[in-house]
Formats: sequence, structure tokens, C-alpha cells
Amino acid sequence: MNHTEVLTRYTANFVDELSKNGVTDVVISPGSRSTALAMTVIEHPDMNEWVIIDERSAAFFALGMAKQTKRAVALVCTSGTAAANYFPAIVEAHYSRVPLIVLTADRPHELRDVGAPQAIEQIKLYGDYVKWFQEMALPEASPKMLNYVRSKASRAVFLSQEGNAGVVHLNLPFREPLIPDFSLPDLWGEDTGQSYSPTFQGTKKLHEQQLNSLMKKLQSKQKGVIVCGPQMDKLLTETIVQLASKWGLPILADPLSQIRSGEHDKDQIMEGYDAFFRNEEIRKALEPDFIIRFGAMPVSKAYLFYVKEHKHALQFIVEHHAGYREPAGNTTEFIYADPSLLCNDLINSSISLNIDPSWLQKWQTMNRVAKNHLLTKDEGLLTEGEAVRCLVEVIPENGSLYVGNSMAVRDLDTFFMTTPKDITVLANRGANGIDGMVSSGLGAATKGKHVTLLLGDLSFFHDLNGLLTAKQYSINITILLINNNGGGIFSFLPQVDNKKHFEALFGTPIDIEFQQAIEMYGGNYTSVSTETDLKDILYSSYSYKGLSVIEVKTDRTTNMEWHRKKWQAIEDELLNSEE
Repeated sequence: MNHTEVLTRYTANFVDELSKNGVTDVVISPGSRSTALAMTVIEHPDMNEWVIIDERSAAFFALGMAKQTKRAVALVCTSGTAAANYFPAIVEAHYSRVPLIVLTADRPHELRDVGAPQAIEQIKLYGDYVKWFQEMALPEASPKMLNYVRSKASRAVFLSQEGNAGVVHLNLPFREPLIPDFSLPDLWGEDTGQSYSPTFQGTKKLHEQQLNSLMKKLQSKQKGVIVCGPQMDKLLTETIVQLASKWGLPILADPLSQIRSGEHDKDQIMEGYDAFFRNEEIRKALEPDFIIRFGAMPVSKAYLFYVKEHKHALQFIVEHHAGYREPAGNTTEFIYADPSLLCNDLINSSISLNIDPSWLQKWQTMNRVAKNHLLTKDEGLLTEGEAVRCLVEVIPENGSLYVGNSMAVRDLDTFFMTTPKDITVLANRGANGIDGMVSSGLGAATKGKHVTLLLGDLSFFHDLNGLLTAKQYSINITILLINNNGGGIFSFLPQVDNKKHFEALFGTPIDIEFQQAIEMYGGNYTSVSTETDLKDILYSSYSYKGLSVIEVKTDRTTNMEWHRKKWQAIEDELLNSEE
């Protein structure tokens, strides 16, 4: 068997096994050393390939796709710095628990550390940010080696999705020549109809003794809070709502919790807590006896203050699988179990709680006051917060909203009120970076739902390269670009008082007119300055085929003053009512 046949059979069995384990999408960054992998993916009848030139953009595109589908997406690149450019998205995937399979082609061993071009140290390149690394054997085509390559592919897919999802990295060395021969008979190997290593996984439940122990700890408590942070399990929504109803507790629902939207009952959902938690006196007045949190830590920094200040309250964090997401540093009990099953078991417990009925009423009153002020319109002024509120009003049923970091996600937290519409909300809140947002949104937009990407001008500028993918694949996406000419979030931080260095180091104005760049990539650009125009253009964009960018230009200082005026009005009314 000659070199080309060995290379072909080895690679074809590997790619076919990825497919048999459920991988349907592979994002390819073009290059020479990855020729066999890239061409074989494209030849496979059950694979969708996405060819993206910029590796950083490619990795974030795969990340967004994996977030939307909740399935592993594979990445293929050549050797050298191409692989290093995947790193930012790998960090994000690690912290946000997104399954990615990174396949880096490499020089064979004899060309490493000898000054050969495009050869860097790729062994464990991503360190502890991957769940599993494997340096693959050089291609062979014996039955034993074809079983070997299938076992590695099968294991890679399983491990990327097992437990807390994450990244796996396989480094594949190839010798030249690199071009496979797809005319070979039985190219994809024996068709067994199933994975090389089928797996069966059960669900985690607390046993009765553990449930009773938990309930007895809560039995004498009168004031509790259920918190739902960023998470993607929409089945959890109904059971959390039912548990809160049974116990008479408020639900603090993060905008990324998937609980603010949908047809479930929302009487006990508090979406305005970030606004009234900004006052220390109000936080003290809402001192809880216990807090039960589902999902990751909420976006709200004011909520973090609330948790830190009430460290003596019993605190529980519910996770599907073992992990540690508790940045407050409080004494916390972790419950590792299926959250929906846990809620059902708590609802059906024979032990009842003794919650003070005035507790929930107090939260509901404060939430109504906050919402009243936040939803009050300022005539003639299209602020960043009102732009977000308009977006939530207009976004279509069963749509997806992908939100950027910094001010965008915080404005969503403040102005995304409960709605009967079914809206999936996505974000890159693992590492909270502004990089790769355009590409992430486009990746999510490839999978059925129309995606609206909400982000600021710095995030947009940082990933302009991502727009090429929208042009290449005619991806339908609406981008709401909030342009305050710089880093608006810093206007709310102490750095704003340092006038000498603020603009250069934190405000960072870029003074760019984005219209030409958007049109260069075949996008439809519109600038709006009124609420009516914004709603009309947003609505029209959802029937537009391709890339549609709607820009709202704002002023950072005016925006900061407007937000603070809202927060102050809420504080004043709540504190005066307490007197």
C-alpha cells in the first residue's frame, strides 16, 4: 500500500467516525499541511463544511454554531500560528462550557525543532483550556491503526460533550505528499451503522436522604431567593417557575437565563433587580435567609454586591456536573444533580417550608417601581437603553438574540423585560471578551433561527473580518450596532475621573464610519436616530436576505447621565416609600 492510499484511508476513517458520532459541521481554515483533513471533510457526504480564511474568526464562528446547536463543532487548520489564532475562542469555549473539537495539522516529527518553516510547538498548545489532548500517530492503514484512529475520533466527540462540555484538541502530523485519493474503493471503511464506541449516560439525582437533609435546612427559613444565571436549558424554566410558585419565592432571572421570555407564568420573575440593587440600603432591606442559584453567576455586578453582603445566608449552587463557579467567595453548598429533576423532587417533598408571604410581595413592589421608571420614555432621545428595549419589542417570535459584552449585555440586563415571545439569548460570557462577536453571531445564525446581534462599536471593529463569512455564505443576520465611539462601559467605572488618561486608555474613540466597510462585505446599512425609525428598520431587516446592519449613534457622557438618572429615580421612590 503506497503513501497516498495510507494517508487517504487513515484520514477517511477518522472523518467518518466524527460523522458517526454526530459531528455535522466542520469549520476549515485553509492551509497546506491540513490538505488531507480539509479535502476529506468536503468529500464526506454527511459533513457541512464552512471555509473561513481568518482563523480567529473561524474559531468564534464554530463557537457560535456550537452554542446554538448544543452539539460539538470541529475546527481544522494547518500548522504554525494558524493554530495559535484559535486560542481566544478556545478560552471562551472552556469557560462557557461549549463543545469544540480542534484538529490541528502538524509537521511530522522529523521536521520539528529543526528550523523548518511553519513549524511551532503544538503539543498541548492550549494548556489546561482543553479537556483532552492527543498527539495522533502518523498515518498507517493496517486494520489495527484504522481502529485506533476511529477510537480517537469517537472519544474526542464524547469527551467534548461529556459532563461540562468543552474543548478537545487532536494534533495530526502528516508527511508529504498531502493530497488524498478519493477514487479508492470502500473509502469510508466498513459501514457498521454505529459509532466505534457507543456510550450511554444516565442522569444525576439526589437520593431521598439528601433531599430531606436539604429541606430540613430550609424548613425554618422565611426569606429565600431563587437565582437563575446564564444557562441554556429551556426545559429548566418551567420547573424553576413551579418551584418558586410552590415556595412563594422571587426568581432573580439573568437576561441569559432563558427565563425572561416564553409563555410560562412570570409573576414571580424579578427582571429589575440590577437597578434597585445599586443602593446599599435597599440591598440590606432585602436580606435573605437562603439563596439557591441555578446556572452561572449573573451578569449584574450589583447582584454580586448583594451576595457578598449577605454571606451569612445559606447559599446553594445547583450544577449539572462538578465545577466551581462562585466568585463571591462565600461559604456555599454545591448540589451536583440534574436541575429539573431536583426542582421536581423539591416540589414533591413531604417537608414544607414556612416562607413569609410578605417577602415575595416586597420584591414584586420593588420590581414594579423599577420597571415603571426603566420603561418611561424620553421623548426625542434614542438612548442605548431605549434601543435595547425597542429591539426586544420587535425581535420575532422564536428568534435568537446574541449579545456582546461590556455595555450591550448590561443594557440587556436592565431593559429586557419579560415577554411571552420565545427568544433564545446567547452571549460569550465565559471570558467576557469583546473579540470574535461578529463571527460568533454569524455561526449561530447558520442554524435556522434568525439571529439579531447586539453589540457596541469596539466589538464590531474588533471582528470586522467576520463579515466576510456573511458575504461568502449569504447568512441572514441583523446587527444592531450601538456606536458611542469608544468603550462606553468605562464611563461607569472609577477610571472616568482620571481626565488626563481616560480617553486614550479607556474611552478609546476610533472615529470610524462603518458604512463603507459594511457595504464592502455586501451588507445593507442603515443609520437611525429615532425610536420609530429603529423599530421600522429592525422589523424590515427580518425579511431582508443577507447581512443587515442598523447603527444607532449615541454619546457616552449623555448615556451615562441618562442611566444614572433612571437609577436615582428608582432609588428615591423605593427609599421614600420605606420611610
